[in-house]
Amino acid sequence: MRLEDREIIDLYWLRSETAIAETDKKYRKRCIYIAHNILNDNSDAEECLNDTYMTAWNRMPDERPQFLGAFLFRIIRNHAMNRLRYLVSGKRKGDGILAFDELDECIADTSDSVEDTTDESELAEALNEFIAGLDYKKRFIFIRRYWYLDTQAQIGKLCEEKEENINMILARIRKNLRKYLNERGFD
Repeated sequence: MRLEDREIIDLYWLRSETAIAETDKKYRKRCIYIAHNILNDNSDAEECLNDTYMTAWNRMPDERPQFLGAFLFRIIRNHAMNRLRYLVSGKRKGDGILAFDELDECIADTSDSVEDTTDESELAEALNEFIAGLDYKKRFIFIRRYWYLDTQAQIGKLCEEKEENINMILARIRKNLRKYLNERGFD
């Protein structure tokens, strides 16, 4: 029997080692899925999973997440993205970086400005507003591509669409996103 999130979080707060085991029972598959989609490597995904459990263990006394799954998924995604950056710095390019290359044409680089943090939070808010304005299918496709880093073929299977249709939908979404961000001053 699997424990509820609240019960697992209580185990973390009690510093019980069974917290990790219960987390693994409930969230292992989905965490590995997220990391593997980014890294496309089983051993790197496993390493990210272990790092995720360690991060959750270290953060939990200070934080009490409302949704354990979302908390873990954000952590493993960050670990996987950091690992991917490391791999790319060694000139090995993965599918995840290709997905972000697609978005480069839409999103301005805020890293050169003096107000980096403000620009990034405003950009995040604008992106959230744009995504919220998409219909369900487009939002699903966008999130699968740029959050979960699914390939167009994988998304096509999930949506029962041809890969070419997914490519076209994504191209239109990126075009609309670029226009949306330009209208809000993100050039």
